[in-house]
Amino acid sequence: MRHVKNPQNPYLKYSAEYVGEPPGAKLEIFEETATKKIITKNNSPDVGFEFSVNCYRGCIHACTYCFARPYHEFLGYGAGTDFETKIVVKINAPELLRNELKSARRKIDSLNFSFTTDPYLPLEATYELTRKCLEICRDFRIPVGIVTKSPLVTRDADVLSKMNATVYFSIPFLTVEKSKPFEPYVPVPEARFRAMKTLSDAGIEVGIALAPVIPSYSESDIPALLEKARENGATRAFMTLLRLPTESLREYFIERLRERIPTKADRILNQIKRERGGKLNSNEFGSRMAGKTENWQIAVKMFDLHFKKLGFKKHEMTRKTEKKVEENIEGTQQSLF
Repeated sequence: MRHVKNPQNPYLKYSAEYVGEPPGAKLEIFEETATKKIITKNNSPDVGFEFSVNCYRGCIHACTYCFARPYHEFLGYGAGTDFETKIVVKINAPELLRNELKSARRKIDSLNFSFTTDPYLPLEATYELTRKCLEICRDFRIPVGIVTKSPLVTRDADVLSKMNATVYFSIPFLTVEKSKPFEPYVPVPEARFRAMKTLSDAGIEVGIALAPVIPSYSESDIPALLEKARENGATRAFMTLLRLPTESLREYFIERLRERIPTKADRILNQIKRERGGKLNSNEFGSRMAGKTENWQIAVKMFDLHFKKLGFKKHEMTRKTEKKVEENIEGTQQSLF
């Protein structure tokens, strides 16, 4: 059944459209006892991690630009409102992780939390799956990287402070006004900066992810975001350009964009196309995270200038691979790119 704001799943043979307005969407939680491995291997050479753990699928934050939306289609759902309202909880994730690390503890350099959703969804306050997985990583002395938009991560400061951990806060917009059209249910930027300082004060390494940069919309925020992050204890930073890897994601993004900021929609879409060589997306490894125009080069120079001036450390890539690891870690992530 297709909702107006839930693009058709390309993997389903049949669909139906409502005549008139569809009924209001309600949040649904699906508990899953995963039977496969919980550690996912990433084969993308331009993504800064190799192995990740995802305790949840779908994301209540409802970011319109989220590149992970199409992964929901593998579950039989849509990449639009389904992604925001049908959340899958892998209730046995910690058990699976412990079992896998028992056989691969000396072969995994680090684990990333997470890839297909935020590891600190509001549901994490109840399920505590991310926390339990972090405790296991601590016990096995596995370094971890976390990317989140949620201050809930501060709850786990006691665990993170006793392990090798880096927490990146995704804060691509400086103000609530600029954030809301794209991040409707995400904690406001100020809340994320406060959480950043809380972790930094607890001795945990923190960074800022300017991800994604929306062309012709958020480039001007780059200097102030880096400065504010540094003031709140961040020592690392990186940025990436907006990516819209599938038709269903592009359809959803454009619809929300025209609905929420109609006067800026055409300018943003036209600039995205310029950055992507006339298209709304690029599949080229090594360049799909960056743009092609002078506009993007100016943004990069602005980032680099303030990065160096403020004394940030380089965002490290952790991609050491052994054949034994590849043999032990199954369930390679399907590519959407």
